[in-house]
Amino acid sequence: MNNWFKNNGVHLAIIGIFIALCFVYFSPALQGKSLYQSDVLMAKGMQKEIMDYKAKDGKGPLWTNSMFGGMPAYQIWVQYPNNVTTYVISFFKTVFPNPIDTVLLYLLGAYLLFCVLRINPWLAAAGAIAFAFSSYNFQIIDAGHSNKAMAIAFFPPILAGIILTFRKKYLLGAVLTALFLAVEIRTNHIQMTYYLFIALLIYVGIELYHALKNKETKDFIKSFSYLLVASLLAVAVNAGMLWTTYEYSTETIRGKSNLTSDKAAPSNGLDRDYAYQWSQGVGESLTFLAPNIYGGASGANLDEKSEVAKVLSSKGIPAEQIVPAIQQLSSVGLSTYWGDKQFTSGPWYFGASICFLFILGLFIVKNRIKWWILSASILCLLLSFGRHLPFLSDLFFNYFPLYNKFRAVESILVIVAFLVPVLAILAVKEASTQNETPQKLQKSLVYSLAISGGILLILMVLPDAFLSFKSQNDGFFTERLMQITNGDKGFADAITNALVQDRISLARADAFRSLIFVLLGAGLIWMLIKKKLNPQIVFVALAAIVLFDLWNIDKRYLNNEKFVDENVLAQQTQARDVDQLIMRDQSYYRVFDLTQGNPFSNSIPSYFHKNIGGYHAAKLKRFQEVLDKQFNGAINEDVLDMLNTKYLITTNQSGDKQTMINRSTAAGHAWFVQQVEYVKNADEEMIAISSFDPKKVMVVDEKFKPLIDAKKTGFDANGFIRLTNYHPDHMTYEYSIGRDALAVFSEIWYDKGWNAYVDGEKIAHFRADYILRAAQLPSGNHKLEFKFEPTSYYTGEIISLIASILLVLSLGYAIFLEVKRKEEVKA
Repeated sequence: MNNWFKNNGVHLAIIGIFIALCFVYFSPALQGKSLYQSDVLMAKGMQKEIMDYKAKDGKGPLWTNSMFGGMPAYQIWVQYPNNVTTYVISFFKTVFPNPIDTVLLYLLGAYLLFCVLRINPWLAAAGAIAFAFSSYNFQIIDAGHSNKAMAIAFFPPILAGIILTFRKKYLLGAVLTALFLAVEIRTNHIQMTYYLFIALLIYVGIELYHALKNKETKDFIKSFSYLLVASLLAVAVNAGMLWTTYEYSTETIRGKSNLTSDKAAPSNGLDRDYAYQWSQGVGESLTFLAPNIYGGASGANLDEKSEVAKVLSSKGIPAEQIVPAIQQLSSVGLSTYWGDKQFTSGPWYFGASICFLFILGLFIVKNRIKWWILSASILCLLLSFGRHLPFLSDLFFNYFPLYNKFRAVESILVIVAFLVPVLAILAVKEASTQNETPQKLQKSLVYSLAISGGILLILMVLPDAFLSFKSQNDGFFTERLMQITNGDKGFADAITNALVQDRISLARADAFRSLIFVLLGAGLIWMLIKKKLNPQIVFVALAAIVLFDLWNIDKRYLNNEKFVDENVLAQQTQARDVDQLIMRDQSYYRVFDLTQGNPFSNSIPSYFHKNIGGYHAAKLKRFQEVLDKQFNGAINEDVLDMLNTKYLITTNQSGDKQTMINRSTAAGHAWFVQQVEYVKNADEEMIAISSFDPKKVMVVDEKFKPLIDAKKTGFDANGFIRLTNYHPDHMTYEYSIGRDALAVFSEIWYDKGWNAYVDGEKIAHFRADYILRAAQLPSGNHKLEFKFEPTSYYTGEIISLIASILLVLSLGYAIFLEVKRKEEVKA
C-alpha cells in the first residue's frame, strides 16, 4: 500500500489540487449558498409533481400532468435503478455540492486522457485546466444546463479508452470505453453525445487509413471489434433510457408532422430556421483568442468610465445614477454584444496561450492524432456557422442521420473546445522532447507567435478596419431610445455611437490582454526549447498561466454574485395569493397562466398546478400543433374546455395584481358524448376542433372507426363517470351507464404505454379531439383504469440490469489482469 501511494503520489497531489481549485472557485457553496440557474429553476417546476409522488411512493412516476396537459416524464426526471451508471453520477452529486461535482469531473476526465497520451502529470494538469475552464463549460453551468455539462465532462475519458484500445490494450481500453460511454449516454444529453460521435467517426477513419497504409488491418479489426462490443454494452446499459427516448422522440416536435396542410412545418425533424437560430457568427470565432472581440455577453457590460456613461453625464445625470441608467438602457436594447445571435451568455474563449500552442502544434506535432484534431475541429467549426454557411449545414441537416433533430448548432463547438487544448498540450510535449532540432522548433515558435500575436496586434491597433462593431439591432435600439426621449434623435444617435466606441474599447482591451498571455506562453516554450528552465517548472508555470487566464474570464460570467441564499431560491417558487386560492380546489382540473410571459416557455406555474403551459424543448408534436393552430393570435375556448381548463390566471388592468377567472365551461376529467364526427386525417381533425362543443361531440380519425361499435353505443343522460383516484400514471374512474357509451378523457393521448382496463380486463382505447384519449365503455357499473405501462421502460430496465452486471464484471476482470501484468513486470 505504501508503494502504491509512493508511485501515485503526484497523481493524488494533482487530484487534491483540482478539488481545492473547485472549492475555492465556488466558495459560496461552502457557505450554504446555491447557484441561481434559470434552467434549474425551470426544472423544479417541471419536476415538482414527479418529486412529490417519488417522496410519497418511493418511486417517481413515468408520466406527469404538470405540463402541456400531460407528457411522459422521460426527458424531465425518471429513475433508472437497474442502470449502474446512475450510481456513478449519484456518487459525485452526493459527495460534492453543485456545481463542484461537474467541474471536478471536467478536470478528472481530461487529466485521465492526458495521462493516457503519456503526458507528464504536471503538463497533463495544465491540459485538464485548459479543457475544464474553457468559458463555455462555465457558461452552461451558470445557465443550469447540467446534463449538457455532465455530457461534456465525459468526452475526454471516452477518448482515453478508445486510444488505449487502438494501442492494443484491448480489454482495458474497451471496458473503460464502455464504462465512460455508458455514463455519457446516461447524462441524457443526446445532442452532445451525437457531436462526439461525429468527431470519433473521423478518428476511426484516420486509424483505418493508417492501418491500411501500414498493413495492420488485423490489429485495426481487432481493436474496432472490441470497441464495437464496448459501444453495444454501453447502449445496453442504457437500454431503458434510450428506448424510451427514441420512442418518445418520434412523437415530439423532432418527429414527423401530422399535418399536411401546413407547408411551413418540417415533415420530419426540427424546423430549419429553429435549428439554426443559434448559429456561430464567422467573425465571432475570433473570441476563441480574445473573449470581448464581440462585446462579451448580451447586456450592458459597461461602467461609469465608458463612452455611454460620458454621454449620460453630459445630459446632467448624477454620477451615482450613471450605472443604473446604463442597466435601464439595456432593457430597451443597449448591449455590448454585437453579433447576430438573439442573445448570448458569453463568448467561446479557449485561452490565448492555448490558442497559440494549438497553432504551434500544427507545425511541430508529428502524432497522427493531429490530423484528426485538425479535421474534426474544422468540420465542427464550419457546422457551427449554421445559417452563415448553408451549403454545408443544409447538406448535414437534410442527409446526415439524426442531425436535424438538434437545435442551436453553435453548440457543436464543444468538440473544438475539447480538441484545441489536446493539440496545445501535445505541442508542449513535443517541444520538451525535442524530436525536432532546436532551430526548427524556434522557427515554428516564431511562425505561431506571428500568427496569433499578429491577429491580436491588428485587433489592438486597427479593430474597426476589419470589424464593424455595429449590431443589426442598433437601429431598433435607436428608435426605442427616441420614443423614450420624445424624439431626441441627437441624444439617441450619441448613445448609439458611444456604444460602438465602447465595443471597440472592449475589443482592444481584451486583445491586449490576450497578447500578454500569448507572449507569456511563447516565452515559456522558448525557455523550454533553449533549456533555460527545467521542464517541470515550465509545465507548472504553464498550468498557472492557463488557470489565471481562464479563471478571470470565467469569473465574468459565473462568479460569487450568482450564488444566493436558499431562501431567495425558495421565493422563486413561492405560491402567490392567486395560486393559493386556486389550490383550495381539491378537484381535478387544469390551469392556464397568462401572467408570466410566454406560458409555453415557463414551467413555474407547473410547480403549483396541472398546467396547460410549461417549458420543454421536446413537447409532443400533436400538442405543439394544437398550440400553433388553436392558440395563435386568439385562444380557442373549446380547446381549453376539452383540456379541463378550469382556471385562467390573468392580471388586472393596471398589471400589478394577478386575478383568477373560474371557467364554468371546463368539460371535467371525463364525460360521455352524444355523437361522433369522423374525419379523414389530421388536417380535418384540426379544423373540426376549431369550433365544436367537446362535451357533446367527439372528433375521431376514421382509422379508429373499427374500435367503435355504432350499433351498441348510445347516450345515457342519467349515466355518470368520475375520477376516484388520481396518480400521474394510474388514473382510476368509476362509471355507471345503462348502455354502451363513448367517453372522452381530458388526458393527453400517447399510445406508447397507456393501457385501459375495465374491471381488470384490458379494453381498446383511441384518440379523439386530436390530442385526447377516448374509449367505448360497456354498460353497467364498472371500475375503469388507465395505466401507463411502457414496454420500452420495463423491458429496457431488464436489459440494463443484465448489461450493468456484465459491465461491472468486465471492469473488475480488466483491472485484475492489469494489476497482475504490472506485478509480473516488476518480478
